[in-house]
Amino acid sequence: MRRWIILFLLSFFIWHPAYAQKNKPGPDEWDFGQVKQGAVLKHNFVLKNESDDILTINSVNTSCGCTVSKADKNSLLPQESTAIKVTFNSRGYLGQVRQYVYVNTNSADTPIIKFTIKAQVYKEGK
Repeated sequence: MRRWIILFLLSFFIWHPAYAQKNKPGPDEWDFGQVKQGAVLKHNFVLKNESDDILTINSVNTSCGCTVSKADKNSLLPQESTAIKVTFNSRGYLGQVRQYVYVNTNSADTPIIKFTIKAQVYKEGK
């Protein structure tokens, strides 16, 4: 009986809409899902200037040399958007991978904007 109560509570929290909505990835996160080791993956994030001032992108850095990223534009007028292009090379990785892209801006409110990419890398073979 105790086991059923625990299973019920776990399933409630996992499948409850409020919990599921809270744990959904947002526009600043991208999950490539399962990928074969050695695959080169690409994704474009959208960065929008929500402020009333010009937003300057000073630099774009990544957490690893396996990930390359650049912005299409370095200066955004208010309400203007640009693509942050990300390329991840999964060679040498196995299992769950998480890498970060840091966009350094002139914004006093959010000087660093972080984007996240994820993948579950598997090795094809035996």
